[in-house]
Amino acid sequence: MELEMQWDGNPSIVLDIKTKLGVSLPIQVKNIGFTGVFRLMFKPLVNEFPCFGAVCYSLRHKKKLDFTLKVVGGDVSSIPGISDAIESTIRDAIEDSITWPVRKIIPIIPGDYSDLELKPVGTLEVKLVQAKELTNKDIIGKSDPYAVVYIRPLADRMKKSKTINNQLNPIWNEHFEFIVEDASTQHLIVKIFDDEGVQASELIGCAQVLLKDLEPGKVKDVWLKLVKDLDLQRDTKNRGQVHLELLYIPFGMENSFTNPFAPKFSMTSLEKALKSGSDGTEAGDLEKAANQKKREVIVRGVLSVTVISAEEVPATDILGKADPYVILSLKKAGTKNKTRVVNDSLNPVWNQTFDFVVEDGLHDMLVLELYDHDTFGKDYIGRCIITLTRVILEGEYSDTVPLDGAKSGKLNLHLKWSAQPIYRDST
Repeated sequence: MELEMQWDGNPSIVLDIKTKLGVSLPIQVKNIGFTGVFRLMFKPLVNEFPCFGAVCYSLRHKKKLDFTLKVVGGDVSSIPGISDAIESTIRDAIEDSITWPVRKIIPIIPGDYSDLELKPVGTLEVKLVQAKELTNKDIIGKSDPYAVVYIRPLADRMKKSKTINNQLNPIWNEHFEFIVEDASTQHLIVKIFDDEGVQASELIGCAQVLLKDLEPGKVKDVWLKLVKDLDLQRDTKNRGQVHLELLYIPFGMENSFTNPFAPKFSMTSLEKALKSGSDGTEAGDLEKAANQKKREVIVRGVLSVTVISAEEVPATDILGKADPYVILSLKKAGTKNKTRVVNDSLNPVWNQTFDFVVEDGLHDMLVLELYDHDTFGKDYIGRCIITLTRVILEGEYSDTVPLDGAKSGKLNLHLKWSAQPIYRDST
């Protein structure tokens, strides 16, 4: 049963807030008003009155949430940035505690109702690749963007990226993992902020992905348009875009496909030697310590990149032509290669293949930059940035990739991968 409910109360809740500067503030929360659509579930059905064992309730749709914040003995609005940050945190905490799929269980007839509780159903692997064309929030210089990624807005389940200083086209290439409780209704949220140091960060934009749109066991590569507020139907202002790779893995599906992000806890030859206890340490303790260590996956191999051709390259000279060539590089490894120059062409064909020895395939990226050859140097046209996740999973594929930063143009590529995973302990 779903019905709209309204609740108004005047509790006196006092929170002890500690700021980045170490200052503690007693904040009072008053005048709480709430309106929303709640879902009520009466289960399990039984043969005695009232015919159900328990009632579960959950918020399906929030319409309005209002409350008043006040510093005990002062005005919270007099402290710049504090009011907005506290209000946002409180809203997230309240909404997450009752919003579907979270549910509250009220027993009516004594019994065990643990099967009604919210339970994990899978994991979501997220690679935060990059963002582009972000709105500049700084008067002097450029924004210092970082991202916050989460499914549920709980402090211990929200992931924060590193900050990229003075950059409106940041590249993170960071990997996060999340627990999924209901893939049919939950969504992943990404918020991009401008880091203001000790002051409150300023929101650049946000985006979300519905988990029901992901095909289990298959990596989805998406570019998401940033908006000011996820509740807005339309946002005409260009705030930039964020690039993600997503992989949803339901529990029980782990062994039916290759997950490149999954660590293996098999013992190395060194650990097997230590297991004998030759140094006097108990073998059981060593094995336990080895299994408790966090491991990261290192995928080494050879990446073969064939630069086939380009299409609709923007003209760079007065005759309406260009002399294009491509520089290929691995961002982390730093190795580079270069195609030949094709003179007087806006649709050049190269068909050149380059091999790269990759030391860390899951954390490296292929960067292809298109230039126009000039007698006195070179003119930058645009670039493509490609993670290696897809080629590691599929082994080989062809694709047409648009040029970022150019009025037009795209590259036709073929990528091939051969590798053997190696696992190491992260310190």
